[in-house]
Order: sequence, then structure tokens, then C-alpha cells
Amino acid sequence: MTRSEAERQHFGAFHGLRDADPADPSAPPTAPPAPDAPLVVVVGNCQAESLRLLLASDDVRTVRLPAIHELGADDVPRLRTLLARTDLLVTQPVGAGYRGLPLGTEELAAHLPPGARTVLVPPIRYHGLHPWHVVAHPPGLADPDPPRAAYHDLRTLAAALEAGPGGAPSYDVVPDPAALRELAAASVTELERRQRLHGTVAVADLFARPVRDAMRTVNHPGNVVLAPVAARVREAAGLEPRPPGITRPLLDGVHAPVEAPVLAALDLPGEPAPDWRIGGRAVPAAEVAAAHRAFYAARPDVVEVLVRRYAPTMRLLGLPVA
Repeated sequence: MTRSEAERQHFGAFHGLRDADPADPSAPPTAPPAPDAPLVVVVGNCQAESLRLLLASDDVRTVRLPAIHELGADDVPRLRTLLARTDLLVTQPVGAGYRGLPLGTEELAAHLPPGARTVLVPPIRYHGLHPWHVVAHPPGLADPDPPRAAYHDLRTLAAALEAGPGGAPSYDVVPDPAALRELAAASVTELERRQRLHGTVAVADLFARPVRDAMRTVNHPGNVVLAPVAARVREAAGLEPRPPGITRPLLDGVHAPVEAPVLAALDLPGEPAPDWRIGGRAVPAAEVAAAHRAFYAARPDVVEVLVRRYAPTMRLLGLPVA
């Protein structure tokens, strides 16, 4: 993958421009790590960079990587070169031949030097706070994300199925509180399953009693979740405890609505947030729904995949499935 000079500087250590990447400008002041401090590489989706920032401290050097889905064939040799001098690889479980490239967990770990450690962290998704929202990237389906906010709302999908692009902005149905709690519990169960399957650090218990700011969206955890996960990675890797390497809000670009029925069903305090917050600006939910409805009208292939995949969830939420 060809990157601009600005991108090369941003991923400087990955491109061999420096030994390790500097701490975030907003990080708490600490002594710089020693030149021979363990080198930490974190591989995964958007959550990986947040973990790297939280792990950064005076006792480790870290390297900033592009998200794994942004890596191309040209990146594989430089990633292997980096791994050959890595002391700690923190990675989400990745299958062999990911996107046609040798980026699977075992494929990457094979390039580590003797004595290096690997710690696995599951990708965190939790639907308890946003039960109607889903993210879908099926193989072979090009550009499946809707505009404005890249999260499908199953109520808007149901409205599109029933009324077409001229229908209501979403399907208005009173949710069953028990169904909302069931979906929340199912998210925890799925996290527990992934932990057992891959032998990752534990994260599911952080959602046993969810808090309001645990998730920005279904796949963007807040600091209240990410910080303890980073602490558990340190423990699993045999590193000494350290305060979070950064305190500013992470994965803060998009906040999905948190609605009154969800707060009531999960017994959470606070006022509902019925609209989106994108790039620091409030965006009405109706505006997002209208954009998504037009997207569904133009992309029946996406609609077909979503209905096939999420029909059971739609029925659980009382939504019609055509």
C-alpha cells in the first residue's frame, strides 16, 4: 500500500523512520523509556491503537500500526521486519490468510524472536447499549457501510422493507425490556465464548454490570473498558502495573444514541441521548435514518444480507421481517 509522506511520518517506526513511536501529546508526563526497553506491537482493528496508547509508559517502547484491515501486500515485509525485533505482540485473534494476506495470529507470531511473548485480546463488541445497531462486513460484499454513521439500525431496515424509501424514518415499536436484557446478556456470552476459544485476556466481566459510557458504539469501547483491558494485558505479559498511558477519551469520534428504553431495561441512570454525536457535533437520528433509507433503496444486496443475517434479532426486538 502506497502512503503519503504524512502517513509515513505518522507510522514512523513501522516504516523504519525511527526506533519507536512517541507518546501521545496528551499523555501524562513520564520518563522516556530506555533504548533497550521491551518493544510492544499491537495488531488489530481500531481498538488496537487505543490499547497501544494505554500501554505506553516509561517501561516499554511501542510502535503505531495501521489497522489490520488497512494493511496491504507491501506492508507484509516491513511488518515481518518489525516483528523480528518485537518483545511483546498484543493481537486480536486473526485467522490465517486474512484478506488474502499472511496476517493470521500464528503467521505473525512465527516471525517473533525467541523469548518474545504474545497476548491475545478479543475484539470487543457489546450490543446492550445499542441493541438495534449492527455492523456487517460479509466477504464479497463491497462497501456495505451506510452513509453518515456506519452502523445499521434494524428499525430503519424494517421500515425500508415495509414501506420503501418513502416510508417512515424508522419502524416505531415498543421494545420488550426482557428482549433488551436478553440481547445484552447474549453479547456477554459471546465475549465469554471468544475468550475460551482463543485463550484471550478476560473482558466479558466488564459488561456484567454495564455502565453508560462503556461503549460509544457497538464496536467502540470507552476508556472505562479499554483501560482495565490494557491493565490485564500488562499483567498477562508480565509487565509491572502502570497508570493508563493516556487519559483523553479514546474512540471518541462517533457516539451512537442511547435511548430511554435501554436505560430503563438495564437500570442505568442518566438522561437518554436520542441523537448521534459525530465529530463532536450532534446529528439528529432522523437525519441518519433518512440517509440509510436511501442507501437501502440503492443497495438491495446489502438489505438481503442484513435480513438473512439478523432476522432472529429483528424478531426478538418485535420488528417485522419480510
